[in-house]
Amino acid sequence: MDMTQLPAQILNQAPDAILYADREGVIRLWNKGAERIFGHSAKEAIGQSLDLIIPEKLRARHWEGYHKTMATGETRYGTEMLSVPATHGSGNRLSTEFSIVMLKDEQGTPLGVAAIMRDITERHQKEKDLRERLAALEQADKKA
Repeated sequence: MDMTQLPAQILNQAPDAILYADREGVIRLWNKGAERIFGHSAKEAIGQSLDLIIPEKLRARHWEGYHKTMATGETRYGTEMLSVPATHGSGNRLSTEFSIVMLKDEQGTPLGVAAIMRDITERHQKEKDLRERLAALEQADKKA
């Protein structure tokens, strides 16, 4: 096997979404995992703004942080997993978890951000249901 082909195979076969957005937040890389999770083909997504997957009510906050990160080259999310809502191509809301990698040129100037994202919608809903059941049980217990 030609080892130089491994990175492309990993990228293309990963079940998680792997994407890259440039300094302006334009999608430049979109793998098959991203197609599956977000419902947009690479052809549809590449060249589009990250607004494609960011819920409208969260866009202002997202772009404020994104532009600050591109200006400073620093992010507080380098090693943390983030949980945020996202939007599927159908318009449905998703719960996602992701990590990011800041990419920089030789001088340390930010080029953009790569993200590895996972759909946790089902898990998030189960956790919400459990919290609601627990709250209801605690209320019933207080009345007893």
